[in-house]
Amino acid sequence: MRQFSVSMRGWGSMVAGAALLTACASGPQISVSGPGESPAAPEPEVSAETPPASETAPQDPLIFAPSGNSDMDRWRRDFAARAVAGGRDREVVYATLKNIRPLDLYLGLQAKTAGTDVGSQAEFAKPIWEYVSTAVTEGRKSRGAERLSELADTFAAIETAYGVDRETLTAIWAMETNLGSYMGNFDAANTLANMAVEGRRRGLGESELLALMKLQEQGEVSRNQLTSGWAGAMGQTQFMPSTFLNFAVDFDGDGRKDLWRSAPDALASAANYLSASGYQNNMPWGIEVIAPTGFEWALADGQDRRLSTWMSKGLVPITGDEFSVSENTYAELWLPSGATGPKFLLFKNFDVFKTYNRSDSYALSVGLLSNGVLGVDGPIAVWPTDLQLLSKTQIKTLQASLNRQGFDAGPIDGIAGRGTKGALRRFQASNGVVPSDGYPTQLALDQVLAAE
Repeated sequence: MRQFSVSMRGWGSMVAGAALLTACASGPQISVSGPGESPAAPEPEVSAETPPASETAPQDPLIFAPSGNSDMDRWRRDFAARAVAGGRDREVVYATLKNIRPLDLYLGLQAKTAGTDVGSQAEFAKPIWEYVSTAVTEGRKSRGAERLSELADTFAAIETAYGVDRETLTAIWAMETNLGSYMGNFDAANTLANMAVEGRRRGLGESELLALMKLQEQGEVSRNQLTSGWAGAMGQTQFMPSTFLNFAVDFDGDGRKDLWRSAPDALASAANYLSASGYQNNMPWGIEVIAPTGFEWALADGQDRRLSTWMSKGLVPITGDEFSVSENTYAELWLPSGATGPKFLLFKNFDVFKTYNRSDSYALSVGLLSNGVLGVDGPIAVWPTDLQLLSKTQIKTLQASLNRQGFDAGPIDGIAGRGTKGALRRFQASNGVVPSDGYPTQLALDQVLAAE
């Protein structure tokens, strides 16, 4: 999400950006469930593990004007000394850090940690059908189809070079920056510095700043062009600096890797990243299916099984067509809204989408958009919007109760991710609850609490 496409912006701008671009904080970004912090692709060759300033500070330390925040000033002096001691160019370090200022989003009195918390991001805070409805829009599908036509030759060349299909690239482009129309109005160095000072992702913020400095040293970017989203992700396909350093390419041949102004560079760079993350060309991301009466929903446990196994259990494409992949292909059954909502068999490429953003909602939206730009709408099944879903506080209560009863739901964080759903599914199966689909509703919470 690289993984973190993090484009995380100032508080007021963040609201505007969110309204325009639901998933803007996703590319190789800071991802939500850990998103953006470690892509499936090769690890960036950047480290914040520089020696302590007390041991390595130069005799003539860099002098900065006050930022207006004493914590930021102390951090900047220490980090600048460590960066120089670690081999970064002194002038680049100074230029990168001299104009940083506190952002309310990270350091304001009213911000608190909720503003940039994983659980506050739309991918995790909204019911999946609400997230999909704001991400997979008719406008994005129609504009995406137009761009497919306008850039047909470019897409063909990218497919040949990297083996990533144009529909997927267009869908990610739409999710990240509304096809290049909104890339954020933050300064990448400033957002990353704020992230480091705020503290919860200090290592990430510092390592990305070091990558940003390295990009400048190599002449890949200039200091004045580093506009980003609210978490430091840059360009039309929202690359974090470390992802830029490792995967950006000059595809239009003008001698620059310009992810802001060159659609060919941005799209080819995303293709390079996805290819390195394991993307399989000419393979589906997922297939919507229907199941027979009496299906064993506990099989939606996140485990990959051969398609032949799923077929033997009675799963068939909801369209009535034959499966388009070999019966030996592995897939998992996923119930994004439980047994009463749409159901999907997911293939490898769905997981590759999540290297951009760890959220299932994000990956599903990419998949649906990749179909949508070709005129194929989905899902076909109706979302169960009548279900009584849980608040963040109630999810914490559910997680704590499951943990007490020996069904490991993981951290009590109020995020109903796969760990929590798996624990609930095991509870349901152990207690004869039908369907054992692991979907956290008010009824499920009542059942878990009653069992204590």
